[in-house]
Amino acid sequence: MEKTKTIYRPTLEDIEAAAEKLKGIASVTPLIKNARYSKHFDANIYFKREDLQVVRSYKIRGAYNKISSLSPSQIKNEIVCASAGNHAQGVAISCKLLKIKGTIFMPSPTPNQKIEQVKMFGEDFVEVVLVGDTFDDAYHAAMQQSEEMNKTFVHPFNDEKVIEGQATVGLEIIDQAKAHPIHYVFVPVGGGGLAAGLSSVFKILSPQTKIISVEPKGAPAMLTSIRANRNTELSTIDSFVDGAAVKRVGDLSFAICKETLHRVVTVDEGKICQTILDLYNKDAIVVEPAGALSLCALEQFSEEIKGKNVVCVISGSNNDITRMAEIKERALLYANLKHYFIVKFPQRTGALRDFVVDILGPNDDITHFEYTKKANRENDVAVVGIQLQSPDDLEPLITNMKLHNFFGDYLNDKPDLFQFLV
Repeated sequence: MEKTKTIYRPTLEDIEAAAEKLKGIASVTPLIKNARYSKHFDANIYFKREDLQVVRSYKIRGAYNKISSLSPSQIKNEIVCASAGNHAQGVAISCKLLKIKGTIFMPSPTPNQKIEQVKMFGEDFVEVVLVGDTFDDAYHAAMQQSEEMNKTFVHPFNDEKVIEGQATVGLEIIDQAKAHPIHYVFVPVGGGGLAAGLSSVFKILSPQTKIISVEPKGAPAMLTSIRANRNTELSTIDSFVDGAAVKRVGDLSFAICKETLHRVVTVDEGKICQTILDLYNKDAIVVEPAGALSLCALEQFSEEIKGKNVVCVISGSNNDITRMAEIKERALLYANLKHYFIVKFPQRTGALRDFVVDILGPNDDITHFEYTKKANRENDVAVVGIQLQSPDDLEPLITNMKLHNFFGDYLNDKPDLFQFLV
């Protein structure tokens, strides 16, 4: 098995120095017991509310700690970064507070709301450059400018000072929970800066605490790397959880995490979506997909955590409201309540009425209907989305459709065709 040498691990002195720098800059976010989750899991579940930072994520910690450590010559040459969201905002506000000029490269499809937030936090100290279609495009453009103009590149996670800044989240948790032992901490992982920093603090100050890192199922870069015992780049990822979907974690964070994490687990993107909706509807908490990751893993540990003190890091709340329709859709698909079919309609008067009256159940609801006339001599076809009240209603629906010759195909289990049509 390949050995990976730990080339760096933050010291307690470095992390405490970062915490001192961040006084008055980053909020000491509250650690709040959540009654609903505590009751459900028969445990003491606490939320570390990093979504309440001024930039609505923990990223200000690492960005400010890094940029405030630059030398006079580095400051003169300015800084550059690449980000599609939270890191950009952390860098932007840090540039304004420290009066340092920065250029932030963002992918062209970045929602306007995020671009405006970055400009608002950075004001005249940052320039936003939109380039390419993906984060990788923005990253390569930023690195090119860094090399050509000798600007300091502020990495979102693979940097010692960034890791030390993110580690202050762990320092705060230990201080806030000092009256009670912390048995578990669930922390989201993307590039690994937060997980590496937080787990390092607990390794030093509370080694008995189990640190569980949580990744989206569609982007398991840390889990894949730890299983392979080497930092491994994924060929493709599902970028839905944009705050935690990376193809490759940081070399520094991987070397730390493989030694300090108790476990790395993944959660389905649909589960994340349902958690976002539940937090909004039941707790009045707005989170982004990455911000819900830690909570989604609790079900996998439901027996282990009974009676225990558990902390979940709520990492951010920069959720674009235009994504809510997609979030609801993914949640329904995950719950097996939303189903798409190709439906064959006989070319006769009243066929659609017969489908609604005779085929659908009393609680079934058509939510999508895309009709194509005269597909062949006998039938017209439509892509039909149907929302059920219970997953148990699916089999009777399919049986009824087949019995009356309306069934064409079921699309949910055909991802390529499903994405193309719906």
